[in-house]
Parts: sequence; C-alpha cells; structure tokens
Amino acid sequence: MNAGFKEFGNAVNRLIAGENLSREETQSLVSDILRGKQSDIHQGAFLSAITAKGPSPDEIAGAWKAIYDIDTIKVEPITAQQPIVDNCGTGMDSFKTFNISTAAAIVAAAGETTLARHGARAITSRCGTVDLCEALGVDVECPSETVKNSIETIGIGLFNGMSPEVHPQALFRILSQMCFGSILNIAASLANPANPRYGVRGVYSCKMIGPVLKTMKAIGYKRAIVFHGLTGNSAGGMDELSPVAESCVAELFADGRVESYTLTPKAVGLRYRPSLEEIAAGPDPRHEALRLLKVFNGKDKQALYETICLNAAPIFYVADKVVNLKAGMDKARAVIDSGAAMDKLRQWVQTQQREPQTGIKRLDALIKAL
Repeated sequence: MNAGFKEFGNAVNRLIAGENLSREETQSLVSDILRGKQSDIHQGAFLSAITAKGPSPDEIAGAWKAIYDIDTIKVEPITAQQPIVDNCGTGMDSFKTFNISTAAAIVAAAGETTLARHGARAITSRCGTVDLCEALGVDVECPSETVKNSIETIGIGLFNGMSPEVHPQALFRILSQMCFGSILNIAASLANPANPRYGVRGVYSCKMIGPVLKTMKAIGYKRAIVFHGLTGNSAGGMDELSPVAESCVAELFADGRVESYTLTPKAVGLRYRPSLEEIAAGPDPRHEALRLLKVFNGKDKQALYETICLNAAPIFYVADKVVNLKAGMDKARAVIDSGAAMDKLRQWVQTQQREPQTGIKRLDALIKAL
C-alpha cells in the first residue's frame, strides 16, 4: 500500500470519529476519488462517513472545487441580460414529493427568469429532475452546447449531472452506481457548467441549511435562498418549501448578509392547503409528467398548482422579479393561468433537443393522455 492509500484511510477514520476536514483536505480526497486513485471500498467509506457525520461548509466547498475543476465541462459564458439562476433540491429528504423544482423552474422561465439547471436522475427518490424532463421530451443526453443554446434562446436548460457530456471523467460513473444520498447530492449539484451566481436550493434537513448557504456564499453566489420544508408529523421533511407546514429558510443578500427565518404557507398567500398524499411522489416519471401537464393545462388548480407556485416564488424573488415571496406566488399563478408555462415547456422540448420532432411527439402523446 502506498502512503496516499494510508492517508486516505486515516482521513476516513477521522470522519468516523466526527472530525471535520479542511477545504483543502476534502478537495484532495475527492480528487483522488474522481481520478480513481482509491479503491472502491475507500471511496464508498469516505462518502458514507462524511455524509453520516454531516458535511461542513469547508468540506462541501472542497468537494465542489474538486468536481468543478476536474470533472465539469466548461461552457463559454452564457449570454443573458439578467441574472442566471439555478434551482434544485438535494434529495435525501424523508418525505418524497412530486418533482416540484422542475415544474417551478419552467414557471419561472415562463415568467422571464433565466434558468441554468443542473440535476440528476433519481438516486434517493422515484423520479429525479432528469427522469421527469426526459419523460416530457427534453433531450437530457445532449451536448452541453445544446443546453447553453437553450438557456440563451428560451431562458431555460438542464445540464444532466449523470451524463458524460457534463461530467466526463468520473461523476457519472460514481452516481450511476449509488442508491444512497451523500455529500455529492450537495457538492455535485453546485458544479453547474454555467457557474450561476443566483440560487434556490432545498435541502434534506434544517441543520443543513446553514452549511449549504455558507458554502454557496464561499464559492461566489451573490443571492441565494436555502430551505427545508416540514410536514408537521412523523413523515419528516422535504427539500422544497412546504405547502402543509412551516419551512426553515435562510437567505443570502447581495451585500453578504444572511438572514434566517421561518415561513408559513399562509404568509405567502397559499389558497389551498393540500394533504401530504396529494403532493407525494408518484410511481414513475410518466405519471409525474402527466401530473405536471394537468397543472399547466388548467386541470389541477389546487394541490400541485399551489405547491408549484409556492416554489416558483423564491426563484422570482432571488432574480429580483418581485419584491417578496407573496408577490412571487401571485406572479407564478398568473404565468400558469395565462398558458405561458405550457408554451415555455413546448419551447424547451423543441430547443434542448437533437431531434426536435421526437421530443414534441413525446410531449403531444402525453397531452393526449390527459
């Protein structure tokens, strides 16, 4: 065994003992993983130990730096007349919801916000962002330049975090072999080829809000909101703003201030309080795609409609499209009611696509099934 092998094992032991690593140490260790310099057992032990301990801001930032430098395709700066926003959930939450963040992103894009998304297939849930977008007809395996063109042309695009077109060295290989959440759910999601500086993130527990927001600030975000939604019972929480109970929220302002607060659905003007069953994840991506289309086509004006609007609100707010979250929710309703969200989805399917007719046929087939 070489010294690097032993040093890596010693670092894992420190994590197991509850010790935090420095940003530089974590970057070095994750770099070893990405370059295949450690055994599969060491790689799995590291990811398990750091996740079980709870990653610190320095550890998340170190892991992000390794992934971004070594294993993230770099695209030319995206041309946009306004802030570029990324929104996502980390997964690993106790209560699995419908893929709210994807629907909210489409609504926000239809409301003239620019979204550069970076998501993955389901690891800890049934339907991840990539799974849902693929079911709707978006080309999720296309080159990064196609995604960049989509962002610049229609204001939304998705980089597939599990594709070698986006992470060509190792991340796609590692994630495809995992069925548990880890520090990669956070650090890898931040390794967005577009390098946005405005972000909306749902995390899997209230205790992770501070570390994630501090990490985002440390790596250059100018404005961000991080939150965790509660269910109010033993079902646990969700990596979305909750329509059924309080949400823990922290906000990073442009001047560097950070404020933490609790948000209630009533405070942002929720009109319909859904049951947990109404917003729970469905059995497969096609089913979820149909649920989204029902909202965008005016066939669901209650549970998912209100939940999607609630989670589109912080995107509008961070992008400075509205003065507060309540105004953001009103704007989201207006966008859906006007048909703009459905129009934007159709544009996205046509634009982020190597074979436009294939995507549109898939979308139209779903619409006919409503």
